Amino acid sequence: MTRGPVDWPTRDLLAHRVAATPERTALVDADRDERWTYRELDERVGRRAAALAEQGVDPGTVIGVLAENRVAFVELVHAAMRLRATLVPLNASLTAAELAPQVERAAVDRLLCGADTEERAADLAADLPVYSVDDPARDGVERLGRAPVPVDGGQPIDRDWTQLVLFTSGTTGDPKGVRLTAGNLVASATASAFRLGVRRGDRWLVCLPTYHMGGLAPVLRSALYGTAVVLQRAFDAGATRAVVADREVTGISLVPTMLGRLLDAGWEPPGHLRTVLLGGAPASTGLIDRCAERGVPVHPTYGTTETASQVATATPDQAFEHEGTVGQPLLFTDVTVVGDDGEPAAAGEPGELVVDGPTVTPGYIDKERTEAAFGPRGLHTGDVGYRDEDGRLWVLGRADDTIVTGGENVHPAEVADVLHEHPDVADAAVVGLDDPEWGERVAALVVGEADEAALESHCRERLAPFKIPKTWGFADALPRTPSGTVDREAVRQRLRDG
Repeated sequence: MTRGPVDWPTRDLLAHRVAATPERTALVDADRDERWTYRELDERVGRRAAALAEQGVDPGTVIGVLAENRVAFVELVHAAMRLRATLVPLNASLTAAELAPQVERAAVDRLLCGADTEERAADLAADLPVYSVDDPARDGVERLGRAPVPVDGGQPIDRDWTQLVLFTSGTTGDPKGVRLTAGNLVASATASAFRLGVRRGDRWLVCLPTYHMGGLAPVLRSALYGTAVVLQRAFDAGATRAVVADREVTGISLVPTMLGRLLDAGWEPPGHLRTVLLGGAPASTGLIDRCAERGVPVHPTYGTTETASQVATATPDQAFEHEGTVGQPLLFTDVTVVGDDGEPAAAGEPGELVVDGPTVTPGYIDKERTEAAFGPRGLHTGDVGYRDEDGRLWVLGRADDTIVTGGENVHPAEVADVLHEHPDVADAAVVGLDDPEWGERVAALVVGEADEAALESHCRERLAPFKIPKTWGFADALPRTPSGTVDREAVRQRLRDG
């Protein structure tokens, strides 16, 4: 009997891993000092998958998850893969009003939450079944535990099956729902391993939110590698420093703000730490210089949700020797710098970054956005950068006005629209200002009678904390160009001048 070519993986990653190395440590809960082997994690995932199946989850079901970092989230990621359901991790820092359009557009069938997110989940999912991994406190929310008989991991999966839908900000201000297939995620893990290296005893600390690609990727990659995830509920400079030292962490993903806080606290990396993957926002030259002084094994990286994380990643030597670079693209990833004429730009010439390869999403959940984003050379990222003669990449920023603050994307129009809702605001413009801690900070220039305290209170009820302006200015009128549009650079200058 002959068989045709088989696309790998043939079943879920955890099932492959537990068959190969069942006794290796799979997961460490850093906050509760608990750990599980791959055999034990597989059992928990199988029982969680069985509980989902009892609630009607089967291949093709779309599951929304609104939860902070926790062990149950890791279980749900693997359980969805086992059942061939699509997982939609939702940003737990957003309000119910901000999340509701995402739930609708992703066509979520079931919504999962925990005790800390139950109220928002119930508010935004009036017509959806809502299940909590904790004991529910509200009527209409059911408990999702672990069934006594687990679902095994023998079911086949397809590389082209959409495993994840992740929302990311777009140039219009409306979040884009990015589809990521099992093939995208495996290709990303493979390319990352070739760049960063993998050792049998590796332990990757996850302190970034697991509803972002930076926090979610290690959960999936560790099952492929046979290494361990060390899970922390949230980043805290003192606590994270202790976890890195005490749990023998060998790798960690951080945004520049986090790394800066660690260094401010006097942190010097222990010898067992091999990799600090630094992304989510541009890293300043000063921060990289501090890493060189302290011996931090920093790997500045450029990635997108649409590419399942990393596109290009620099080694520490590259980062220290070539100021500002994020290194060469990863294996199998093609990056073309496209000029205004639509043709590839010469070395040193800036242009839009267009990415192609097996890590690139097959598209968004919206057909129109997919058609607009892809061209003959691949995915148009909307980011501007250039490459040198050796292929090293520099990222200069966004082609649009998106503000990237602490690794989170904020579209100025969304914040301005909220400000315009205040009865005492006649006009408002929102821009990003350079910030040594956050990369950029949200700043607003307002025309009207409202004061700063009233505006902050107004925004707090309608926006996630990272979207609320940190700098306020007031004017009799907004500066405008001859054509009548807001002069954004003039707005920035007024705000800088105080």
